Amino acid sequence: MAERYLPVPLADLDKLLAAADGNAALLWLHVLRTGGFSLGRAARELKCTETELLAAAAALRSLGLLRDPPESQEPPEYSAEDLARRADADPSYRAAVAETEQALGRVLNANDLRLLYAIFDFWGLPPDVIMLLVHYCVEKYQTRYGPGRTPTMRYVEREARFWSGCEVRSLDDAEQLITREREREQRIGQLKAVLQIRGRELTKTEREYAERWIGMGFTPEAVALAYDQTVVATGRLTWRYLDRVLESWQERGLMRPEDIEAAQGRRARAAERPARSEEEKIDAMRRMLAHGKEKRDGT
Repeated sequence: MAERYLPVPLADLDKLLAAADGNAALLWLHVLRTGGFSLGRAARELKCTETELLAAAAALRSLGLLRDPPESQEPPEYSAEDLARRADADPSYRAAVAETEQALGRVLNANDLRLLYAIFDFWGLPPDVIMLLVHYCVEKYQTRYGPGRTPTMRYVEREARFWSGCEVRSLDDAEQLITREREREQRIGQLKAVLQIRGRELTKTEREYAERWIGMGFTPEAVALAYDQTVVATGRLTWRYLDRVLESWQERGLMRPEDIEAAQGRRARAAERPARSEEEKIDAMRRMLAHGKEKRDGT
């Protein structure tokens, strides 16, 4: 059998090598080999955590090496007959519609029903998972925008796309994903606190940086030290500078706050040590030469 080859654009390879991100490189090869990014599959096959892979995906997007699915990967246009047929044939689907209306506090219109049916038919989430999804979306939306606010069905459908990409197929899968997402949001909140960001959400790019640092394994305390160094050097929060600080620490194996502080202390002491004058340097060289001569003469 003839060997098969995977063409790789050299410009893309150069970008990846310049980034020097091992997880991003591994994920990039996986996406090229499989033809797409599925978080659940990548985590299983690459033996990486989903947090690491989300950070790697963010890095690839920033390099232009990972793009969102093309618009052609959209649900079909469902007719009113399609929706009525499913509701008649499947009591569990009818229950999902009723639960969704109760959770959102309104009767679903025709477009809402089409989006809900797409979650079931196209994105592949079972009715019981859809019910949990809707309640999770309401909770997430109210946490972000305030009590009493409810999301649109388009918002719910976008979350369903993410769940489908994570291969959520059961309540167990969904509960595990929700737990991971809550833990991730908690870590993002902790990073916002140490970066003194209050009263607003992170932008898309800011969030990608935060997820990257979490994926690298830095604690909020370590990021706080990098933030302090960034503000001292630049006078403000500069995301790219802060990212370079953390990247340099990772390369030197400085991940724990105590190790970082110890390294900073050594640098400070070295900076405070007065430089030797030219005369002192010459005297030191003379002593070394004299010592060498004594050894050669055997004295």
